[in-house]
Amino acid sequence: MTETQDITSPMTAFERRTTWSLASIYALRMLGLFMIMPVMSLYAGQLSGSTPTLIGLAIGIYGISQAILQIPFGLVSDRVGRKKVIVFGLLLFCMGSIIAALATTIEGVIIGRAVQGTGAIAGPIMALLADLTQEVHRTKAMALIGASIGVSFGVAIASGPVLAGMIGFHGLFWLIAVLSLLAITVVIWVVPNPKQTKKHSDTELIPASFWQVLKDTELLRLNVGIFTLHTVLSASFVIVPLLMRDAGLMTAQHWQVYLPVFIGSFLAIVPLIIVAEKKRKMKPVFLLAILILLAAEIGFMQFNNQLIAIIGFLWLFFCGFNLLEATLPSLVSKTAPGDKRGTAMGIYSTSQFLGAGIGGSIGGWCFEHYGAAAVFLFCAVLVTVWFLFAASMKPPRYWANLLISLQPLMPEKLNNFTGELLQIRGVEELTLHSEEGVAYLKIDNAVLDKIRLQQVINAYSLH
Repeated sequence: MTETQDITSPMTAFERRTTWSLASIYALRMLGLFMIMPVMSLYAGQLSGSTPTLIGLAIGIYGISQAILQIPFGLVSDRVGRKKVIVFGLLLFCMGSIIAALATTIEGVIIGRAVQGTGAIAGPIMALLADLTQEVHRTKAMALIGASIGVSFGVAIASGPVLAGMIGFHGLFWLIAVLSLLAITVVIWVVPNPKQTKKHSDTELIPASFWQVLKDTELLRLNVGIFTLHTVLSASFVIVPLLMRDAGLMTAQHWQVYLPVFIGSFLAIVPLIIVAEKKRKMKPVFLLAILILLAAEIGFMQFNNQLIAIIGFLWLFFCGFNLLEATLPSLVSKTAPGDKRGTAMGIYSTSQFLGAGIGGSIGGWCFEHYGAAAVFLFCAVLVTVWFLFAASMKPPRYWANLLISLQPLMPEKLNNFTGELLQIRGVEELTLHSEEGVAYLKIDNAVLDKIRLQQVINAYSLH
């Protein structure tokens, strides 16, 4: 090791700048994708050739192109450079937004949304984060970016109707194009340049690990879960805005529902998140969240013509949705081996985007041919199948990930280092990647002997 690593130290100013600048890029892009969701079905009906099926496709199509290109973008960034790929992806996102802004037909909007999705930069952003942060701080940095995604989703859902009322449906796409250009300036002038680019198994998909991770039964359950969750989200939002409008709520007032409902749902689930993590009740809380989502879909199905009921079940929906959005990535991180976490998250994200694409399309088709109740029935059946699939999951191991940087050591020193780490209370698993210069640890923070761990790190550090 080139210097002594302090496992309890805060991130440096350089790492904070890196993390927040990359989080802002992620957030700006997510704002652009999700601001459209609560207004598409309200405004796209005015476009030439519009049908509920095509509106649903316009809502979800970005997910299909994102799912197809997300993994290739990550692999290409290793060869040509992270920043180049991120800027290229943001330019594609900007181009798609402009196409949609200029479109006068629903087909044009669909093409624009599909091009938006081709800017699949999530993988390169996480890889760049890994290039620019110390191993001991990487998990913390990734968590901050994850939090920014959740915040941007809530802001997008609440602000979309307001902005659409102010600048129009097409103006919203122009705004999104401007946001993507703003994100490019952050990449070029704010995000630091890495000294070197290398593979990081904790943030990138490693082709050699792909089939092993894909066949893991426990990870498969979680991939099915995120696919289902975003299928239900896209399908529901094809018609929930229409139901609120038809129940008497003016389009410009929809934000007055979304904002308090989203904030209220978040406040409601905080105690459950604490119970899941601190009290180690992750599986019961996870299954409860699926049942909450199911209850919301059944409620929508039965009472979709009463505004108060729609608002109440929308709050319930977001309680389940936000709780699942918080627990699913945590479960993937706990379940995946430390050196295969990047591959696991890559497959997980691909499943998420596929769900968004398929959900919008099926939701629109069901609504056009069978009505609103059929959409919610489809969602309820899908969530029920998910619950049955998830009920047999193994209780998760409450292990966190910790990375330690390695300096090339003599083989006997490396063996001794490994042996001493595994003897420390709370170090549950260890995988060495000498080619990456990293030790991937799974630790139990509840019992971890941090003092002894720091002593071992110091003893083997080279000064």
